[in-house]
Amino acid sequence: MQSLGITWRKLVTSVRASGPVSHFKRILKVAFSDKYLFYTNVTISMGLSSLGDICEQHYEIYIDQQEKFDIKRTMHMAFSGVAVGVLCHNWYKVLDKLIVGKTLDMVAKKLFLDQMVFSPIMIVTFFGSLALFEENPLENFKEEVKDKFVTLYRAEWMVWPPAQIVNFYFLPTRYRVLYDNTISLGYDVYTSQVKHNKSLKSIPKDSKNGSS
Repeated sequence: MQSLGITWRKLVTSVRASGPVSHFKRILKVAFSDKYLFYTNVTISMGLSSLGDICEQHYEIYIDQQEKFDIKRTMHMAFSGVAVGVLCHNWYKVLDKLIVGKTLDMVAKKLFLDQMVFSPIMIVTFFGSLALFEENPLENFKEEVKDKFVTLYRAEWMVWPPAQIVNFYFLPTRYRVLYDNTISLGYDVYTSQVKHNKSLKSIPKDSKNGSS
């Protein structure tokens, strides 16, 4: 986390030292450059995972399911967002090198690998990163995966195939994680709900809030 903060301070300094272009355009150009793209993607994932949990917690408080806001829970979700952000950043780099082109055939291959290979890995990483903060990490991780993996994986199939068609066909690699996280804010709310709901029976089966 500290190195991430240092990197962003360097980024802001470099933006201020640049020419007379608008700050917004300069920030985008520097943030999505090869030098800073990893930190940008991780920061985006961390921020929106936190925001998703904040929204979910406020909703739970509103419906009297939770008494007060739990900042530790949001911090844990932020940590999970970092882990997922690192995965997504590297996955798209590998995928775009492995399958080059934007034909429908290439997009279909990427979509297949994304859903069949990456989605399960990401869900396991999500539960694993959060299990680190539990009293019995390994046992908790096994139980969570057993009870909740299918719920999240089913939601992945509802949300991501159509969204990823747009991602793989229209966008360059550097904007894939940004696009994912923009689409997935609602899905981050849902993953927080699944993670922190003790009884999955209370979660509607047709929930379609929309990460890979």
